[in-house]
Amino acid sequence: MSARPTPPANRSRTIHYQVPEADKTRLFERTGLEQLRAMAEGRIAAPPISSHIGLEFVDVTDGDVVMTAQPDESHYNPIGSVHGGFFATVLDSVCGCAVHSTLPAGVGYTSLEIKVSFLRPITAETGAVTAHGWVTRRGQAVAFADAEIRDAEGRVLATASSTCLIIYPDGAVPDSRPGPAIQ
Repeated sequence: MSARPTPPANRSRTIHYQVPEADKTRLFERTGLEQLRAMAEGRIAAPPISSHIGLEFVDVTDGDVVMTAQPDESHYNPIGSVHGGFFATVLDSVCGCAVHSTLPAGVGYTSLEIKVSFLRPITAETGAVTAHGWVTRRGQAVAFADAEIRDAEGRVLATASSTCLIIYPDGAVPDSRPGPAIQ
């Protein structure tokens, strides 16, 4: 009978985060762009999900967001590479933040759908990855964004396209129908 291999050493990871703002009215006093810039500058806490994947802002402009994320072995799937959920979380975050950056004060969003294409594997050895998300079209009720993740050499590792629902405080979408034709 052959001996069983020695299992790898156990590792642990401690995640530190701040509790999200409980008062949503206070949170939404700023425009989306102002909120994201305040997070990027450390003036308000980043969402707790950021701590799980080492997600940090690099650049935030109107409709365009760049972030980095740090994959490690705690993100691995059973075959020894980073789980697709890491890719999807990073891409959903950068697409959503790109949309968020276009919103006025008091208006939010939520992801309706995201399509992710996995092009290359990520491992702990890949190192920090950079995600870029940009709005391709924003209407009154929905917005569309695209994104990509690249490694330090600039190789595209994954891409995504996302659809986000724009959420207004009273649940009503502003009337965007054209007015009567002028004769």
